[in-house]
Amino acid sequence: MVRRGFPPAPAALALRGPGRPCVGRGPGRRGAGRWARWAAVRAGRPGRTRERLRMTDKGITPTSRRALLLTAGSAGLAALTASCARPAAPGRAAPAPSGAAPGCVLAVASGAGPNYSGRGRTRADVTEGREGVPLRLELTVVRVKDGCRPLAGAAVDIWQADASGAYSEGRQTWLRGVQVTDAAGRCVFETIVPGWYAGLAPHIHFKVRPDERSETTSQFFLPDAFLKEVYGRQPYARRKAPRDPNGNDDRYRAADGKMTLTPAPDGTGYRAAFTVGLA
Repeated sequence: MVRRGFPPAPAALALRGPGRPCVGRGPGRRGAGRWARWAAVRAGRPGRTRERLRMTDKGITPTSRRALLLTAGSAGLAALTASCARPAAPGRAAPAPSGAAPGCVLAVASGAGPNYSGRGRTRADVTEGREGVPLRLELTVVRVKDGCRPLAGAAVDIWQADASGAYSEGRQTWLRGVQVTDAAGRCVFETIVPGWYAGLAPHIHFKVRPDERSETTSQFFLPDAFLKEVYGRQPYARRKAPRDPNGNDDRYRAADGKMTLTPAPDGTGYRAAFTVGLA
């Protein structure tokens, strides 16, 4: 049984293609291999207790905020991800919102919401045949206090709604996955542009666990102009329900738009790169 997306909590990492899984072992990172094995085992365990939510007149918000997430804005991405995949293609991609500054910028983390299951499989391609416009998500995790040094061996989870706005649940695992960052702090996910559901702007959840004791949870948004173009295609165009724009979402506003991806055309789909900085 598939449940329509229940709104996750407020505020603020994605694309499709032939990305290879990241490995969890890097030079100078003792214990990274052990952490990679732990992450793979953890990914198969039953979901943990979901974050408590409370209802307000503006929607559903978390009862607590997690540790602050430091992210690198798209303007500083080239310096931090010079070795990451292909250069972004020019053209139709919608620009990131103003306010994304060069280097590492402080953003607000958000709760995992009710749809986090902890059942994501260790893999790059999370689609499992779900229809949608391909999106290749290229992520780099860095440690800001060490001069934005790439962080090897960090487990990165993503989960999202499909084109109809539904999340997988129970034993289903589509559009859920885990990768462990390589020596350059990188990992790649092959997914689709997420669909929407009432009350929240379209988004992709992610969780970064640099070790067994800490984690940072947030979510990515996509530019409104980009979504308008994509949602005119199938299978998204089958839906008649209106979409909530980013500006109506408290989580987007709380993050000041800093968690917005900048997709660029990539074959039949798009690719987007993002650098996530941890304190």
